[in-house]
Amino acid sequence: MNKPVTPLANNGNATGMTSGVRHDNEAKARSDEVMYEVLAFKLASETYALPLAGVQEILKPPRITRVPRAAHEILGIVSVRGRVTTVIDLRRRLRVREAPFNKNTRVLLIDAGKEVLGLLVDAVLQVYRLYEDEVELASAVGGDLNEYVMGIGRPRAVRTLGRASGTEREDPNDILIILNVGPLLSR
Repeated sequence: MNKPVTPLANNGNATGMTSGVRHDNEAKARSDEVMYEVLAFKLASETYALPLAGVQEILKPPRITRVPRAAHEILGIVSVRGRVTTVIDLRRRLRVREAPFNKNTRVLLIDAGKEVLGLLVDAVLQVYRLYEDEVELASAVGGDLNEYVMGIGRPRAVRTLGRASGTEREDPNDILIILNVGPLLSR
C-alpha cells in the first residue's frame, strides 16, 4: 500500500506545511491564465527554448550523412525509423561559435509542416510552463537574428533542489530565448 507523501521542511517540523499550502493556492489562482510550454536547451552558454508542441522527439545524434553543396548550416541527413530527415546545426543557423559533439549533444525532431527536421543542440534541459506574464514578446529584442526570436521567457519559479539540504532556490537571472520555429526552419 502506498503511503501519502507529506511535504516537510526544517527537518520535519510542521512549520514547513504552510509553504506547501501557499503554493497550492497560488497554483489554483493561476490555473485560468494562459500558459506556454517550452522545451529548454543549451547552445554555448545561452539557454534557448522551443514551443513543446512542435517537438516530436529527442535523439542522441545518429550517424549523419553529409550532403554535397548543402547550405552551411545543414549538417546532412539521417534515417529515423526509415524516414530521411535533414539535420540543421542550430549553432550555425544562429551564428554561434561551433563546438564538437559531446555526451550531452542531442537532435530535436521538429514538426516543420510538410516534413520533420532535426535541430542539433548542445544539451536538452527541461520543460518549462510559462505564464503569459513570464514571456516578453520579440519586439523588445534587438539584433540581426530577431526574426528567429519569438520572445524572452523569465520563469519566476525556477527551482533547483539542494542535494544535501533538500532546500529550493529561485534564480531570478534565468532567462530563456524562445525561438520562433517558422522562420528558424524556413531557410
